[in-house]
Amino acid sequence: MAVELETYRGVVYPWHCDHVGHMNVMWYAGKFDEATWGFFAHLGMTAAFLRDNHRGMVAVDQHISYKQELRAGDTVYITSRPIDFADRKIRFAHDMYNSATGDLAATTEYWGVHLDTQTRRSTQLPDFVVTKLKSILELQTQP
Repeated sequence: MAVELETYRGVVYPWHCDHVGHMNVMWYAGKFDEATWGFFAHLGMTAAFLRDNHRGMVAVDQHISYKQELRAGDTVYITSRPIDFADRKIRFAHDMYNSATGDLAATTEYWGVHLDTQTRRSTQLPDFVVTKLKSILELQTQP
């Protein structure tokens, strides 16, 4: 069973578009970034948790595939799911959809590393995040 969490909803504004009328690549990356923080919050790594515990997340690898053009006025939503994780990092994916048509507009996959913001070194994922990731990944493997 696929476990997809809705992590972003928004609109394509005219200033998001390039000279040929399509949403520019920088805005795809920006909307995916906003979805990333929604995904992390769902796992319990909220802004408050990260600030209060001197923690952060950094992207170390990202791949985007553009499937369908988006234009000014299109509304979009993004779903997110974990793919894998290790002691200090999470591999996850986002799918961006055109809300009106349901068509897949773009996908991305990241590796994110958990960081101690004081030492600027990677650190273990919190136990509650590992527990949440395991439960989601277990659901994804069920028929």
